[in-house]
Amino acid sequence: MRQRQASQSARRAREFEAFVAGAAGRLLHAATLLTAEPPDDNPRARRLLTLALAHTYACWDRLRGEDPYDRARQYLALRFAHGAWRRYGILLGGRTHPSGPLSHLAPQERLVLVLRLYEGVAEEQAAALLGLPTERVRTICDRATATLLHPPRGPAPAVVGAKVAAS
Repeated sequence: MRQRQASQSARRAREFEAFVAGAAGRLLHAATLLTAEPPDDNPRARRLLTLALAHTYACWDRLRGEDPYDRARQYLALRFAHGAWRRYGILLGGRTHPSGPLSHLAPQERLVLVLRLYEGVAEEQAAALLGLPTERVRTICDRATATLLHPPRGPAPAVVGAKVAAS
């Protein structure tokens, strides 16, 4: 009995290690986009990834044909959503401002954009995962895409030499 449990445990560990070797990079990139941290300094993203992988490992025997990547991505997204939406507007992780490629977007916009465009999750699936109507997911994705394509302009620079030239 113990030998069978030990071999099952070893098989489970090998399967999970193979999964992590193949999926951890993509999941870390998704987490980095969500947290809006720079790729070379992403402690919050790494923490999210660790939690998602730990959760996936805990559920490993119960997956029964379910894709472990989908489970890990789902947990990653939900964990981010629950944490980020509560802290929105508060400085994150002691940093003054996130500086990643999606840092100009609100957390909900980042989440929808990463799920829809980076991960390729269908609108209906993203809506079900987030508990939002499909139309709302479509609107958030469209707004986030427009913001990325046409970033808001800052205030116009002050013209210092204008008075000197007019004199």
